[in-house]
Amino acid sequence: MSNAGEKDNLPAAPGSAPEPVVIGSRQGMFGVSDGGDTSGYGGLVAPVLFPAAAVRPYGGYFDEVVDHLERALGGGSTSYARAIERVVIDRGEMTVFVAREHLVGVARALRDDPTLRFEMCTGVSGVHYPHEVGRELHAVYHLLSITNGGRRIRLEVSCPDDDRHIPSIVEVYPANDWHERETWDMFGIEFDGHPALTRILMPDDWPGHPQRKDYPLGGIPVEYKGATIPPPDQRRSYN
Repeated sequence: MSNAGEKDNLPAAPGSAPEPVVIGSRQGMFGVSDGGDTSGYGGLVAPVLFPAAAVRPYGGYFDEVVDHLERALGGGSTSYARAIERVVIDRGEMTVFVAREHLVGVARALRDDPTLRFEMCTGVSGVHYPHEVGRELHAVYHLLSITNGGRRIRLEVSCPDDDRHIPSIVEVYPANDWHERETWDMFGIEFDGHPALTRILMPDDWPGHPQRKDYPLGGIPVEYKGATIPPPDQRRSYN
């Protein structure tokens, strides 16, 4: 006779939606524990959930994309398994998690293979998850295939906070140049092989990376290139 604990350890059935993964918890309405809340909402504790790896069949064109990508990478399922960490299907969107050392090869295959032809990368965004030990920094790429009727997929690559290096894909998608510069500027991810990885918003000598979650909030006079914004307590009041 099985028990509930054994049931929880069973793999998800093919085509089903796996239960999300709990990666932490959040206290309060907006994750702030010292905001002087008197409503009682500060006592709320909610889990932080990430969607789990999907189980095939994924549905839609997603299975076709994975089949073509496995063939395009060469070496069969072994090469695919080395390059692709997992595939997540959530809210009708597909995210392919790629091992950083294989990012350029995967991007080139997605762009050049005639059955894939994701010829446009609309940019890269940084994300900082301080509690995801060993994978604190993420770079997220959005790809579009005009050839194949507007198909979209997302690539996601992670690196540890003590080794903030991800290969640049400017050689594959040249329009990513300034996007990688902004992600470096805001999050500190170093895109190896970028032709000129310099700050794009903050002054060249600015300390730190302002969109990291460990960056101090407020009280810092922000000096964008060509303009200065005073700290919150010195701005004009409109009350």
